[in-house]
Amino acid sequence: MKRLFRNATLINEGRSFTASLLTSGTQIEKIYKGTDTFPEALLREVDELVPAEGLWLLPGCIDDQVHFREPGLTHKATIESESQAAIAGGTTSFMEMPNTKPPTTSLEAWQWKMDRAAETSWANYSFFFGGTNDNADELPRIDARRTPGLKLFLGSSTGNMLVDDKHTLERIFSETDLIIATHCEKEEIIRANRQRYLDEVGQAQLDVRYHPLIRSEEACYRSSSEAVELATRLGSRLHILHVSTARELALFRNDLPLSEKKITAEACVHHLIFSDEDYARLGNRIKWNPAVKTLRDREALRAAVRSGLIDIVATDHAPHLLSEKEGDCLTAASGGPLSQYALVAMLDLAREGVFTRELVVEKMAHLPAQLFGVEKRGFLREGYYADLVLVDPKADTLVTPERILSLCGWSPFEGHTFTHSVKATYVNGDCAYSLGKLSAERPSVSPLLYTCP
Repeated sequence: MKRLFRNATLINEGRSFTASLLTSGTQIEKIYKGTDTFPEALLREVDELVPAEGLWLLPGCIDDQVHFREPGLTHKATIESESQAAIAGGTTSFMEMPNTKPPTTSLEAWQWKMDRAAETSWANYSFFFGGTNDNADELPRIDARRTPGLKLFLGSSTGNMLVDDKHTLERIFSETDLIIATHCEKEEIIRANRQRYLDEVGQAQLDVRYHPLIRSEEACYRSSSEAVELATRLGSRLHILHVSTARELALFRNDLPLSEKKITAEACVHHLIFSDEDYARLGNRIKWNPAVKTLRDREALRAAVRSGLIDIVATDHAPHLLSEKEGDCLTAASGGPLSQYALVAMLDLAREGVFTRELVVEKMAHLPAQLFGVEKRGFLREGYYADLVLVDPKADTLVTPERILSLCGWSPFEGHTFTHSVKATYVNGDCAYSLGKLSAERPSVSPLLYTCP
């Protein structure tokens, strides 16, 4: 099928310009820069003409950190439901994390997810392999062409996934060529902080405002700095997920191109939007690990995205039922759904002058593709896959429960109106979402392929 997007504003590789884009089958065939610069005969040849005047055409976002909860936690999310939410938000490819039940810490568990995604996913897919204290012998068997990397929890996590054995860490960091993606919070500091506040005020008084005090700046910095020291000493390829503090930013560099960096960093949308001032209004709905911290931290993270200390922006989409979010800061579940509204939230920050729209596309599409070596995605380029997002910059998006596609059924943005909307999303050339509705049929999706490190 040939489809022509006529006279859109393409936002791509640091520029915004008028062009028409032709797709053929799964790929971008031709980009005609300027207004109506395509051959007139092309209008008779295409199967569908998409009038795109006044609309923005972006490459589909690539989210390197999502938790789709399947297998084992499908009462609150599935690969199908959460990939549908991602598509509605302009994310066409995802990398899913291993803390499911059972965790993705064996090749059999990893293959189960790959097979399940092939059957049910609405977006292009891949899955991190989870490291533990006792599965290092599995690592040489991982297919680096189909796996984004190895995920290590260096703070408390689900089940057996806390990696705290120093010998195992040394072995992993020295032996694997995979990208090592880490959740960094120092467990000993968290435990000490927890006991301190239990002793001082008692659990009944530990509402969500204590969450960033227990999972503190020091807990994040100590863990991140230890991971950086280990990677620097052993020459490992380290990617630190969801950086949440200003202090951690001193660990990263922006004086090298991404291709030369061995240590990279990610910020998440919620840490760029919320601060601890929002706990009074939103409570446990913005309880994440690492915690949403101070306004100073938020402003420093925004500046780091602009300066290049932070390389990519992701969601850490991690749905729970609202009933699971009830309780004090020790018992309420950490995490929440973000995929469906992440792009429009970032574009709203661009409208406010926090970022540029070109930088949003760079951090959510171009640089994730480059950092992980995703083949032929993340850019509007001839010969690349037609993963495309049409954004209407003049149409509002009101977040209401009936519009939420995540199975958990809620959003921290409920009641908020964004000033942009995702008009349509295309995956491998197939229209998957348009005008507020999913397509009647699931698009043709693919596993992500990676260049070997």
